[in-house]
Amino acid sequence: MPSRNNVQNTHIQAQFRKLHVAVLDIVAVINRPQGDEALIKEAGIPLDRALFPLLVGIERFGPIGVVELADRVGRDYTTVSRQVAKLESLDLIARQASVADRRVREAVIAPKGKIMTDAVDAARERIGSAIFEAWDVHDIDELVRLMRKFADALKGDLPPVLE
Repeated sequence: MPSRNNVQNTHIQAQFRKLHVAVLDIVAVINRPQGDEALIKEAGIPLDRALFPLLVGIERFGPIGVVELADRVGRDYTTVSRQVAKLESLDLIARQASVADRRVREAVIAPKGKIMTDAVDAARERIGSAIFEAWDVHDIDELVRLMRKFADALKGDLPPVLE
């Protein structure tokens, strides 16, 4: 009789390609510039599309340094640095010294930027409601639980081949 571990490993291997393709589909949709443009329009905010993911990232993960922010959005550090300076000049974010390392300046959301990200969150909820309107509440809860579990597992130490 095969062990439970072997059966589970075989099942994971069989499903892994499907999971990978699903994740790639999700990433492709998220990375489309049309999605950001639609959210900006639905939120009714005057923000350049290139600045949009940075503003949201700063609000979600701040205080955050430019290097970490650039890594999160998959852009060059120097480009993100210029774009963060633009967000600061628009009074959407502020820069402050890092608590951990006073030499590092971190970005934090400013009140004007928080108003924008709140408008984006409301727009995202309106759009998301249409996506999930036919879903069972239990299925939504399970999706959220499993996505968080998956994201937490990915944030751990990945083998170099997956980085």
